[in-house]
Amino acid sequence: MPTDVTDPDQVIAAFAAVKEKFGRVDMLFNNAGGNVPSTNFGDFTWEMWRRVVAVNLDAMFMCANQAFRMMRDQTPRGGRIINNGSISAHVPRPGSVAYTSTKHGVTGLTKSIALDGRQFDICSGQIDIGNAATPMTARSTNGQMQPYGQMAVEARMDVNHVGQQVAFMANLPLESNVQFVTIMATKMPFIGRG
Repeated sequence: MPTDVTDPDQVIAAFAAVKEKFGRVDMLFNNAGGNVPSTNFGDFTWEMWRRVVAVNLDAMFMCANQAFRMMRDQTPRGGRIINNGSISAHVPRPGSVAYTSTKHGVTGLTKSIALDGRQFDICSGQIDIGNAATPMTARSTNGQMQPYGQMAVEARMDVNHVGQQVAFMANLPLESNVQFVTIMATKMPFIGRG
């Protein structure tokens, strides 16, 4: 169902349609995300900030909130929310203030959902993904700005490996949870970046 996840009314309508068609929601993969071109913090604008925050954090909250309410109120109750974070939640790239900040925010959202969801059999986890071979990471094949100020080609991994990890998390019984997992190309510069 095409939905603008930055519009609260459309998010509410999407979850109402899910409830009407299926009667419940058992799992949400909260995957909306976006960015703006790399921009030094001093040149970053409020408009750029709001564009990224609206998708990466506000939309994550709205979708998780609607899923949580359905999971809490359904019979049998419970479900699983998996938030798509990023390795940027741990180590930023140059010129990525909004993206990095929102991915830190997703980590806080994930922890809060996990804590508040315990009493309702709702679990929450986060997958932090680095350089999966998608159009978003295509620039890595030509070089990516590194913290030391030079461009370098970065390794990528098959995006299907990410899907396999999400499927593993989704198929766990509600008594078990993967709280956080990082999946990335083995040779990607992450450990020791900076």
